[in-house]
Amino acid sequence: MTSADVDLADELNTFYARFEAAAKDSNDASASGANSCRQEDTASTGNMLVISEHDVRRAFKRVNTRKAAGPDGIPGRILRDCANQLAPVFTEIFNISLSQSVIPTCFKESIIVPVPKKPHPASLNDFRPVALTSVVMKCFERLVRDFIISSLPDTLDPLQFAYRPNRSTDDAICHLLHTSLTHLDTRRGNYVKMLFIDYSSAFNTIIPSTLTTKLEHLGLSSSMCQWISNFLTGRPQAVRMGRHVSAPTTLSTGAPQGCVLSPLLYSLYTYDCVASTSSTTIIKFADDTVVVGLISDNNEAAYLKEVRNLETWCQKNNLLLNVSKTKELIVDFSTKQERNYQTPVINECPVERVSSFKYLGVHITQDLSWSCHINTVVKKARQRLYFLRRLRDFRLPPRVLRNFYSCTIESILTGNIITWFGNSTMQDRRALQRVIRSAERTIRSELPDLHSIYSRRCWTKARKIVKDLNHPNNRLFSLLRSGKRFRSLKTNTERLRRSFFPQAIRSLNHTTT
Repeated sequence: MTSADVDLADELNTFYARFEAAAKDSNDASASGANSCRQEDTASTGNMLVISEHDVRRAFKRVNTRKAAGPDGIPGRILRDCANQLAPVFTEIFNISLSQSVIPTCFKESIIVPVPKKPHPASLNDFRPVALTSVVMKCFERLVRDFIISSLPDTLDPLQFAYRPNRSTDDAICHLLHTSLTHLDTRRGNYVKMLFIDYSSAFNTIIPSTLTTKLEHLGLSSSMCQWISNFLTGRPQAVRMGRHVSAPTTLSTGAPQGCVLSPLLYSLYTYDCVASTSSTTIIKFADDTVVVGLISDNNEAAYLKEVRNLETWCQKNNLLLNVSKTKELIVDFSTKQERNYQTPVINECPVERVSSFKYLGVHITQDLSWSCHINTVVKKARQRLYFLRRLRDFRLPPRVLRNFYSCTIESILTGNIITWFGNSTMQDRRALQRVIRSAERTIRSELPDLHSIYSRRCWTKARKIVKDLNHPNNRLFSLLRSGKRFRSLKTNTERLRRSFFPQAIRSLNHTTT
């Protein structure tokens, strides 16, 4: 370990704690108001979580033993193999923690392992902080997380597609595309503006007192709110580079990435970030946020107002907008009209306009074509074909080769396939199919074609949406009077007709005939 590495660990620890001082004043001001509310309402604890020994034992037995141990050094294998012996002891510890709304400091300690975002990091921001926390605490967090989810209404923040059962990036992308295509299909001259928001270290800027105030408004018990506040404050943190561990720093701002509760707490922290008009919508997948403006008659006032509202909301909630990485994409199929598009301004800086943007793994372009995305997918898949051929040269059995193909090549070709395959061109489909044929010749076995995979996944996703009454797109699947078939969606253009939701309804109706 060189002295440079030692210095880097200390510098990174200071860098990751940079939001602490900036949020301190806001945190103190919010905490004073929140504490006064709690002092008036200490007797009103609501439904208190009491953990059973059975729950703890089951949580321990489900531990992933491949995960690294936390600062306490307790490996997951010990918890899993000794679950019956350890469950009674930790059940008592967990319940005492919940009743007193205090978490032992040793459970809150974290070791940050910096993971480079680039092959050759040039700045501190090129390292992604991944927190190693106690495996015992992770089990505790899962039990608390399940309780919080069960205590909140299912209809809360329907356009937050992350951390929800039966929701995925597919749902967020399909909702974005359907909202846009429907508006473009309704009237000639309409266009859509998409503002892809980028936050600077969103999880690390959460103010605990602001979060607990929001949780109280959502009806969570005051004792649970205090427990969450204690969970997020007074957290010892150190950075580990190789064998060197930096001096510890105690944080009381943010939710560490790597904790089980952090994603849920972030989604609850942002639940009130919603659109204020019917001509705009805000779609969220964790901290990936897109503001969609449905523009008619060249009137962008509502869209620009929504951007200003988002900027104000971020300032109020201590979320930092990264304007340099925030991009605007315009989808406009009108060729006869000359537009004077207005550029949104955030923090007094104009937002850059782009012709394509990679959103949740899918390249969305200004003409909503998929050649750019498919070319990227094909290039990546062809690189993996080389390794498939090398494995064949080592005389591995076809079963192993098929498994390798499914995991490393087919997964690339079919990623988010329900969002883009329907509107792909025949030329693009042939390029994808050539990759599959090349793999078939290597394995000497027939492989599933993309169209059958697409049809199957469309049907599966449609069934999940139909069963999920709280899904924001469940309303699109309305039964006819017969009760056997679904009403087809009205479409004026081939682009909308071939998109996911019309295709999914046709797929469901086809299976009932």
